[in-house]
Amino acid sequence: MGTYMALVDVTDETVQNVQDLATVWGDLTGDIEALGGELIDAYAILGEHDFVVIFEADGRDGAFQTSVSIERYGLDTQTMEIIPVDDLGGLVQDI
Repeated sequence: MGTYMALVDVTDETVQNVQDLATVWGDLTGDIEALGGELIDAYAILGEHDFVVIFEADGRDGAFQTSVSIERYGLDTQTMEIIPVDDLGGLVQDI
């Protein structure tokens, strides 16, 4: 399983208030689990994007499926894999 984050923007006018978003997050959690992943955390953020969603997925294909699932709710995503800083040393090979 890899860990991914999605920068999320509300693009659909059907999501107009906090209650709408609460419903979306509940449905989204179920969708991620149905795809074999897990929603780790979600935050509202200030700035260029509206939310950040952190989730685990079974590789690139699972992350792509999760992103498509998020977008079905009128949300636009920019998804990327995240790696713990502690794991970076293992990625670098001595030459």
